[in-house]
Amino acid sequence: MPAKKTPTKRKFDPIVEDAKDLKKVKVFHRSHGKEAGQVLALGQGEVGQLGLGEDIMERKKPALVSLPEKVVQVIAGGMHTVCLGDTGHVYTFGCNDEGALGRDTTEEGSEMVPAKVALEEKVVQVSAGDSHTAALTEDGTVYTWGTFRDNNGVIGLLEPFEICKAPVKVPMTEPVVKIASGSNHLVLVTLEGNLYTSGTAEQGQLGRVPEHFSDRGGRKGLGRLLVPQMVKIKGKVHFKDAFCGAYHTFAVSKEGPVYGFGLANYHQLGTKNTKMCFVPVKLVCFKNSTTSWVDFSGGQHHSLCLDAEGQVYSLGRAEYGRLGLGEAVEEKSDPTPVMGMEPASGLSCGASVSYAVTREGSVYAWGMGTNLQLGTGEEDDEWSPAKMTGKQLENRTVLMVSSGGQHTVLLVKDKQES
Repeated sequence: MPAKKTPTKRKFDPIVEDAKDLKKVKVFHRSHGKEAGQVLALGQGEVGQLGLGEDIMERKKPALVSLPEKVVQVIAGGMHTVCLGDTGHVYTFGCNDEGALGRDTTEEGSEMVPAKVALEEKVVQVSAGDSHTAALTEDGTVYTWGTFRDNNGVIGLLEPFEICKAPVKVPMTEPVVKIASGSNHLVLVTLEGNLYTSGTAEQGQLGRVPEHFSDRGGRKGLGRLLVPQMVKIKGKVHFKDAFCGAYHTFAVSKEGPVYGFGLANYHQLGTKNTKMCFVPVKLVCFKNSTTSWVDFSGGQHHSLCLDAEGQVYSLGRAEYGRLGLGEAVEEKSDPTPVMGMEPASGLSCGASVSYAVTREGSVYAWGMGTNLQLGTGEEDDEWSPAKMTGKQLENRTVLMVSSGGQHTVLLVKDKQES
């Protein structure tokens, strides 16, 4: 018997080695941060998510966050913030009750200022949800920390009910080129064009768990949810990108069609009905564009999308102005152009707020003003795009924006560097 087992093992090893060889080729995706700058934060920050220390709990206008190095990507989780340094180091600050910071914060106040996460490998992209953070390394490996939650509480991250306070490696058999986080789910796009998901499945956001197994995996248990598995679609479909809303997912195929799954109760997926989508649906509302779709983002009940011409579109729930289409608008089931801005290069949704970064480096905000996330200095809702202003934005170009539950972060650089 041992003699028979040995060749089997040897036969398998080259496959593993091939995967390692693939990983040695540095993964690249257009979403990986390239331009380095500084971080600004605004909104509410009662648990330190602004990164401005124990004395500053809110900022009506963008404030400069002190970091040890320049930053190429900044992401707002639900109540924490993740910064990717120019050297590939990850810095975190904010709520660490469930391990989302990936570092020790037993020293009082240490969660309220940026500090490094212990990761040996160079990171090229980060993502964050309500209570979890993920990091993609240059060789296609993914690390994650924190936990996923469902409507009944903590479900764990890789092991059932186990909160990971430090980075753990995500088990994958092929290199990953892009990661995206919803509130409580993680989406991985691989070098080969496959799509993997893990996390909570209650609203269909994993795209691979039937409704009768969506409550904690049903009789198959939480392992079905927490271990990343491939999203399967009939026919040959290769994915090149994926984006998350709080409870829904968009996936763009190399063949052209855009697929969606998850919560659709306000048409935020662009489907004609409001039923949750537990399997990927080809979204015909994105088919008629004369240009390609390059960016998506989702809040709790709305979505933004961007075409290659720089036009921003919105769909989903309209309350509080999050669609940016004016006060008389009801929910939209089709991507609807948002007017009043220059061509955009990127966008982001918070829970009930929306942002667009223009190609010339300005940022526009609209939606719910309650948490001071819009940068207007007021708590009023904005029903149409309003250009964000502030002392820290003067003579600076905005590179990217990201919004969480109550705070928003910007990556900027000085105009003389542009």
